[in-house]
Amino acid sequence: MTISAASRAGPPAVAVPARPRHFTGALYLQVIVAIVAGVLVGYFFPATGAALKPLGDAFIKLVKMVIAPVIFLTVATGIAGMGELRSVGRVVGKSFAYFLFFSTLALALGLVVANIVQPGTGLHIAPASLDSGAIASYTAKAHDTTVVGFLTNIIPTTMVSALTEGDILQVLFVAILTGVALVLIGDKGQPVLTVLTSATALIFRIVSILMRSAPVGAFGAMAFTIGKFGLGTLAHLATLVASFYITSLLFVFVILGGVGLYCGFSIFRLVAYLKEELLLVLGTSSSEAALPNLIAKMEAAGCRQEVVGLVVPTGYSFNLDGTNIYMTLAALFIAQATDVHLTIGQQALLLGVAMLSSKGAAGVTGAGFITLAATLAVVPSVPVAGMALILGVDRFMSECRSLTNFVGNAVATIVVSKWEGGLDHAKLDAALGRKAL
Repeated sequence: MTISAASRAGPPAVAVPARPRHFTGALYLQVIVAIVAGVLVGYFFPATGAALKPLGDAFIKLVKMVIAPVIFLTVATGIAGMGELRSVGRVVGKSFAYFLFFSTLALALGLVVANIVQPGTGLHIAPASLDSGAIASYTAKAHDTTVVGFLTNIIPTTMVSALTEGDILQVLFVAILTGVALVLIGDKGQPVLTVLTSATALIFRIVSILMRSAPVGAFGAMAFTIGKFGLGTLAHLATLVASFYITSLLFVFVILGGVGLYCGFSIFRLVAYLKEELLLVLGTSSSEAALPNLIAKMEAAGCRQEVVGLVVPTGYSFNLDGTNIYMTLAALFIAQATDVHLTIGQQALLLGVAMLSSKGAAGVTGAGFITLAATLAVVPSVPVAGMALILGVDRFMSECRSLTNFVGNAVATIVVSKWEGGLDHAKLDAALGRKAL
């Protein structure tokens, strides 16, 4: 069913200024300085650095405060702008096909690298000597995270509670319902669509204001990380951390870079285009901190608004390439460190379980560590207590996970937009600073 041309077009005078407010050059430099300052404070004054944790937490809370309305408004107005439900289903279907393929590829890559590098071989750690109490909270959350629980949790208590509680999947569910309803009621939904479009301009202006505090948040978060965990902890598990970072770089610049070549853009120029957001993700170890700006920049780069509205929020829950690489690499590291030999069949089982558990914990805070616990619980030959081995460096690896997830979602948005015929190549060329390859 379709709505009229007038409803489909929406009020252009309001929609145009709604989006692209992101970092200025000065703020970008401030974030760099803040990250460096945070590292120095955390290293030379660890107690002071650890005490600065509230600065990073406060900034992330500020951003999370607006994520729910950003997703709701972007998705609802995007679906209403499509004008027909078949287009919505087509975009969602293509998005999940992309997510499934590249998530599986990321899991397989982590498995291959772990077998080649074998970062845990030679440690000979007895499982009985590990402190399972240190990871008790993660294993408890993993036990509670079932597929059925995940599916039922998508449905909020009320439509309003989805926006107030901030669960991304619940917000997405309500936003899709609202957008579909606007399509179905046709011209009668035009006043509501006008209000929602105006609200979108308002919320993105609020995002622009909040981003002014990004340097403070990045400083506090980085000072806490270095002060609390210390750079020295990296030396003990340097092979694992280095393997993870190198594997993530290979995935981004080789695999996603190949996807970029196929679609006519350079992954290097895309990373440069998103450098401000990537710095923010690096400083806060949270890809959610840059979600509103990613939506704005993808639209500014020529991706159709309705495609961006569907791909980016779902990608934040289902397209976690960095997390998937981490899961199989960390699982095999624990097995090697505890002298557990896994056959090819057991590794294939591990990959399959990881594929399911990574989706079952989508949208859960600390999903990387929780899904790892859920995966190991189903593969009993690898001791879950072995997670205590990597607890100290998990914070450092979470930064790389978030960065890889972020770039992966940006690439996915461009690819799905291209598949849908909704990619403005002229805008993409202008945004990336060169003509399409």
